Amino acid sequence: MRSFPILAVRHPRWLVLAVALVSVNMLAPRASAQQIGVLSAGAAKEAVLPLAEAFARRTGARLAIDFGTMGLIQEKLKKGETPDVLVLSEEVAAVLAAAGTIRRETIRPLARVGIGVAVGSNAPAPDISTAEAFRRTLLAAQSIVMIDPARGTSGKHLVEVYAKLGITEALKAKMRYGPGGYIVEPVGRGEVELGLHQISEILPVKGVKLVGPLPQELQKWTTYVAAITPSSKVAEVAAALIADLASPQARATYLSKGFVLAE
Repeated sequence: MRSFPILAVRHPRWLVLAVALVSVNMLAPRASAQQIGVLSAGAAKEAVLPLAEAFARRTGARLAIDFGTMGLIQEKLKKGETPDVLVLSEEVAAVLAAAGTIRRETIRPLARVGIGVAVGSNAPAPDISTAEAFRRTLLAAQSIVMIDPARGTSGKHLVEVYAKLGITEALKAKMRYGPGGYIVEPVGRGEVELGLHQISEILPVKGVKLVGPLPQELQKWTTYVAAITPSSKVAEVAAALIADLASPQARATYLSKGFVLAE
């Protein structure tokens, strides 16, 4: 099987994948002549990208994939972008289905991921075993980084956690916000002591280690789903892509990237 290289890569937070491949798969004659546009949550990138690449190799499909925060994806949709497939949090998918932006009957659950705590690779692991221990760790940290609450799922939830623990004001001076992507990278560079983000976006970052997930009573599990938009002109191929992303064979990929299986 002969493959052609990735054609274009934009900003690190946004990756455009255009793959043209020769395949004997039955889907290939239809898929290779068409491009499938995908907008995907950044938290799902580490699993969705290799699965999508495998689909392209198998079918000959050409894929254009953008990864970003939930906030950024919704902004792009409001500005008129019309992808074929969306990979979104379950909560956002429900809103978009009600608005007719995605076809409700095509929604398929993929996997879910929790929020974790990261420190530098050589730093001692703080105690986050209970809500009170996590509270003490946050108060003791000299600096903390997380995603901007206005742009990302974990950031919005963490704001609620701080309020629940009664430490919102105490954390303001030490908090740093990132716009998206691998938020804990400053921890790996030694610029920030503690990073809080979805586990799937902690594990790939160099120079950091995952301490563990938030205590269960403070945790938020985000389920990601895939769906087709009403405007898609390649719905058959888009449905085949989603079937691959949601297949039993994809489970090992999700588990290896910090996800657990969707319920």
